[in-house]
Amino acid sequence: MAVAALPRHAEGHGAVTNRASCVVRRAWVLAFAIACGSEQPQGYQSVADNIIVIIPRGATYYQALDSLEARGVIESRDWFSLYARLRGLPSNLKSGVYMFTPDESWNSVVSTLKKGRGLEARFTVLEGMMGFEVGERARSWLGVPRDSFAAAMRDTSLERELGIRPSPAGVEGYMYPTTYVVPMRMRARDLVKLMTHEFIARWQPEWDARLAELHMTRHQIVTLASIIEAEVRYTPDRPYVSAVYHNRLKRGMALQADPTVVYAHGRRLRRVWERQLQIHSPYNTYLNPGLPPGPINQPSDSSLIAALYPAQTGYLYFVAQPDGKHIFSASYADHLAAIKRVRQRPPPVQRPPGPPRPARRQ
Repeated sequence: MAVAALPRHAEGHGAVTNRASCVVRRAWVLAFAIACGSEQPQGYQSVADNIIVIIPRGATYYQALDSLEARGVIESRDWFSLYARLRGLPSNLKSGVYMFTPDESWNSVVSTLKKGRGLEARFTVLEGMMGFEVGERARSWLGVPRDSFAAAMRDTSLERELGIRPSPAGVEGYMYPTTYVVPMRMRARDLVKLMTHEFIARWQPEWDARLAELHMTRHQIVTLASIIEAEVRYTPDRPYVSAVYHNRLKRGMALQADPTVVYAHGRRLRRVWERQLQIHSPYNTYLNPGLPPGPINQPSDSSLIAALYPAQTGYLYFVAQPDGKHIFSASYADHLAAIKRVRQRPPPVQRPPGPPRPARRQ
């Protein structure tokens, strides 16, 4: 309830009385606000009884108070506003998703809104996730619109800000795979920026020196690492798969990497068939020489290291075995033989003969 303004009096005794009344009134309001804002002893409170309040980005001070009042966190916006102003809330209000108990004290409400300690969520990017899969997880876990995430990934101003070479897929490959603790309501651009900043923070200074030795750019290495990530399940094979690709690049051979064909199709394929190898896309390394325009997923550190430090071998081919390990070959003839061995089914196991059956009685 707002306090009505007092009538203005003439100078003299009446003015002194008026000023004294104002002092008393303000002291009473302050005492009342402090009493209302003091911590109250609270018993057990079920999480199901808690109140969720969303303060959108850009909301005004009074819009925030309206939300608190509408949700039942405070009973009177005007009385709470007096206390909140004394605590400096108007200039320190933080947007976010907040959870309060039904009997939350004013002091606690103001402290929470000033510090921005809203609800947080864990958001995990898995190694090898494609950009659209990260976006789908952001939608289902954090409520980030799919279109907004896709636009943020391809935000050229963000690429320039982060020093990332522009590519058709934007920051694909640079959203570092790990678990993040983020606000429940987060803009797509802020989320993408957080993940790419993490990638830059994890990039080791000695890797830049290694780039010079390989005569390759960071973008090329991240692209190669993403292909290795998609190809290899058995981690010890990563440097050898990397060696195959490095050797083929040096010889001007097509990489012929199935994961690039999968990426060109824009969805996960259970198996790559011959007809799917003919898709016209700059990412198809069967039809286009060299590396694709950019990464095809978010590679792990082990794949980045493998791309930077390939094994010293002359291998040019490899074929995967059912257990995820690979057979490597330096010649095409050996490669065909390896494929034949992998495709051959093991002969059926012969059971040893059992004991003779007893003769049936006549």
